[in-house]
Amino acid sequence: MDMVSLKPERKVQLEEYARRHGKDPAAALDEALAAYLEWERQDFEAAVEGIRVGHQDVTAERTRPAAEFLSAMRQKYGISR
Repeated sequence: MDMVSLKPERKVQLEEYARRHGKDPAAALDEALAAYLEWERQDFEAAVEGIRVGHQDVTAERTRPAAEFLSAMRQKYGISR
């Protein structure tokens, strides 16, 4: 992909970002996109791991009914029904 269309306001933001970082807009966009994609990958992996651990907890019966949990939270934090 050689050409990407940007909204005018995004182009202005990119040019300002590039200027602040002493880069040309293409290099700044590549850097910002790489950082975002790495963050997104890590976030996805963390979500998958959380689901895996939760599934293991349910399978191993290390959970309690939601009503019991909510009752304990209401009592702990003084929340009325």
